[in-house]
Amino acid sequence: MPAVIALEGEIDLHRSASVREQLDPCIATKEPQIVVDLSGVSYMDSSGLAVFIEVMQRVHGYGGKFALCGLSESVRHIFAIACLDQVFRIFPDQAAALAG
Repeated sequence: MPAVIALEGEIDLHRSASVREQLDPCIATKEPQIVVDLSGVSYMDSSGLAVFIEVMQRVHGYGGKFALCGLSESVRHIFAIACLDQVFRIFPDQAAALAG
C-alpha cells in the first residue's frame, strides 16, 4: 500500500523541517511508494524544493518510488522555474499518482 502524505498551507523556511519530519517515518520503513499530495499547498519556496529533492534522493536510494501530485499553478511554476518539473514524477491528482 503506497504511503500518501497530504500537505497544507505554505512550505517555506519555517515549515520545511516539519515537512521533512512528516516524511522521515515513511523513509525509515522504506515504503516502496510515497506520494505527496500538494493540493492543499498554496506557496512553496526553495527550502521546500530542497526538502523534496532530499526526500526523493533518499527514496530512490533504497529503490522506492516518489511522486508529487495536486500542484497548484503557483507551486507548479516554482518547480518549472527550477527545471524540477523534469526531475520529479508529477501527477494531477492522487489517483493518477497511485496508478503511475
